Amino acid sequence: MANILVVDDELGIRDLLFEILNDEGHAVEVAENAAQARLARQKARPDLVLLDIWMPDTDGVTLLKEWAGAGLLNMPVIMMSGHATIDTAVEATRIGAQAFLEKPITLQKLLKAVEQGLARKPVAATFVKGVAQVANKEVPTAYDAPQAVLLPPTHQSFDLEQPLRDARDAFERAYFEYHLTQESGSMTRVADKTGLERTHLYRKLKQLGVDLSKAKKAA
Repeated sequence: MANILVVDDELGIRDLLFEILNDEGHAVEVAENAAQARLARQKARPDLVLLDIWMPDTDGVTLLKEWAGAGLLNMPVIMMSGHATIDTAVEATRIGAQAFLEKPITLQKLLKAVEQGLARKPVAATFVKGVAQVANKEVPTAYDAPQAVLLPPTHQSFDLEQPLRDARDAFERAYFEYHLTQESGSMTRVADKTGLERTHLYRKLKQLGVDLSKAKKAA
């Protein structure tokens, strides 16, 4: 089992996560702010950190950036928030966070995120909101030298001058094409991998204009 650090200014959430993770056999340390988190990280050397974004002294993204800049981001970090946005997710994953969990956090999503975090280096960045995962891809982290986001060869870069909606569609198209290629065009496996229901996945692919036959041939 792992050593896990939970950082959250809300006592109820700290106690709940401690109880759940402790029942799973993990050794759990808790901190209510960034100052305590710094000390706990230095003392316990956690295998994984669950880090709240909105805290009174120093917010979670700032603390994440601090650890990354000091070369201390040598463990997976899962961000938590009840008000996370796409912009925040992009910023945190660029710095090195593995995932976002939206509050209130369900038991299933918590345990799945922790399991994935402990199993993968580099980690798969996932923005979990409701039943959908906005992203699930390899990202640059503190475990590796800086590199581009790992996407299919034909999608190594994006035009950042285009409108946000167009840029987002381009990324999502590359994301789904990548997973379709990896799973040999299997919609069942892609749905499972991306956390989408098959009906939602079909609708999304049609909206983005993804060519399913092309994905199967590429595999």
